[in-house]
Parts: sequence; structure tokens; C-alpha cells
Amino acid sequence: MKDRLVTVFGGGGFVGRYVVQALLQAGARVRVAQRDPRQAWYLKTQGGLGRTQVVAADITRPGTVAAAVAGAGTVINLVGVLSGNFQLFHHAGARAVAEAAAEAGVEGLVHVSAIGADPASPSAYGRSKGEGEAAVRAAFPRATIVRPSIVFGREDQFINRFAGLIAKAPVVPVLRAPVRFQPVFAGDVGEGIARIAVDPLAYGGRLFEFGGPDVVTMGELIRFIAREIGRTPTILELPDLAGDLLSRAGFLPGAPITRDQWLMLQRDNVVAPEAEGLDRLGIQATPLAAVAPNYLVRFRKQGRFGRRVEQAARP
Repeated sequence: MKDRLVTVFGGGGFVGRYVVQALLQAGARVRVAQRDPRQAWYLKTQGGLGRTQVVAADITRPGTVAAAVAGAGTVINLVGVLSGNFQLFHHAGARAVAEAAAEAGVEGLVHVSAIGADPASPSAYGRSKGEGEAAVRAAFPRATIVRPSIVFGREDQFINRFAGLIAKAPVVPVLRAPVRFQPVFAGDVGEGIARIAVDPLAYGGRLFEFGGPDVVTMGELIRFIAREIGRTPTILELPDLAGDLLSRAGFLPGAPITRDQWLMLQRDNVVAPEAEGLDRLGIQATPLAAVAPNYLVRFRKQGRFGRRVEQAARP
């Protein structure tokens, strides 16, 4: 792996920073391909002089993709969106990266998808992810596909988002309370992807699903967050009929959930029993409770001192 050049599309994002750090620690040189390079400049401090470079590249513009993969030994595609034109980024964009990697003679390609990717999914998000995987395999058959469950970490937009809502609201409505998740730590995801990139010949053509050690329902997750930030709101688990009606108004500004998000919540987001996971890469998954309290502390009433105040008040 030493001195191997790895191009990481979307390396300036949430998961990307962990992937880049793991690659640099493994001795790689990293080229971060970002639509807006300014979003990735902070990564230049992560490695030694000349170990990290940032280039402008947009996976929806094939010309910029070809330039970004030139000379790379491994390519990693982390680009994904949670709203907007799913097909453009998850399908057409993924295909453009795979085609450019194949044409450049790149040794390995790691394509990051998501649990629930399925061309037959009822949600547009799930369909685009599934169709993207198929397009990647057609263009680059030995690509490695990685499907994470919900990824958590200090910069996440999932656990933090719910914590922000719980901190402000006396009543917290919960949609699809029984649906299950398997939250996986961003550091583990980054390390797993880097280990695959280290040895593309060993892992080429395989599919991995990354999940943490705990499977939790939506209702359990909300209650966990509330406990960690010292809040006691009324948690109201809404029936599916109410969730379905709310989602049909999801196109309106400020709607709590879109129709596509509602459709995604109809399926559990957990690792399939037969899937290869982090353990096959020699990684012991990190529990949510081992990491989340450290960054959720900012949502407590007294911030970092909140827990101390509570402990001092106990008889």
C-alpha cells in the first residue's frame, strides 16, 4: 500500500474524512476528488507533505472524472445524496466513475452504496442505489461494493439531527418506531474501506455490508438519545396511518418526512445474515454507546458540565 495513489470521490464529506485518515495511516497517497475543492482543504493537514492532494471533480461530468482517476492504483466512490436527483448521482455518476476507472486501467474500485440498495425497491433512493451497483459491476466487474447501515460519528446528520429535535421539543413524535437499524461507526467504515483498498486483488468482486454490534429500533434509538442528553420529552409513537398521511404532504416546505423517506422506512436497515461484514476484515465494530455520548454532550442543558451537575445533585 505504501505510496499507492488512491483517488477518493467525495473524500471531503462525513465518511470521507475517516476514509482518507485510514488510507494515510496505511501509507497511501490520497487524491481527494471533490466538486467544491474548498470542502476538502482541511484534509491537507492529515498527512505528511505531499501525501494529500485535492482536485476539482464532479461525477456528473465524465471529463473531470477521467482526469481525477488518471494514475491512480485504486479508486473509491463515496458520493451519495439524500435528496434531489438520485439517478444522476447514484446511477449515472457511479457508472461514470466505474467506466473511467476501467478505461484508466485502475487495479481496484470500491463503490460505497447502502443497505437496502435494490433495483426493485419501492423508494427512488433504494432503486437508484441498486441500479448504480449494477452499472458499476457492468463497467468494472471486479469492483468491491460496500453497503453501510446508518453511519454515526461526531459530524453525522442522523443522531445529531434527532438530538437537536429532542433538545427543543417537549413532545417528540416517532414514525415507524419498530423499524430496525444497525448503526455503524464512521471510523470503522473508514478503516474497512481502506483495508479493502489495500488489497484490491483479494477483495475485488465481493460485496460487504457494514453494521455495528447493536440492532436497535427507531423508538429505542430516540429514547437512547434522550437519555444521553438528559432530556425527558413525551415520546409519541405514531401509527403507520398517520405516518403515511404525513409523507403524502412531504413535498411541502418544512414537511417532517418525504414520501420517499417513508417508503425507505418500510424495511429494516440491518446487515443480511449471510453478508460479509466488518469482522471479515478483522475489524471489531464499535458500539453506539461507546462514541455517541462524547459528541451528544453539547445538547445537554449545561453542555459538558451537565452530567456532573446531575451526579452532584443525586443523594
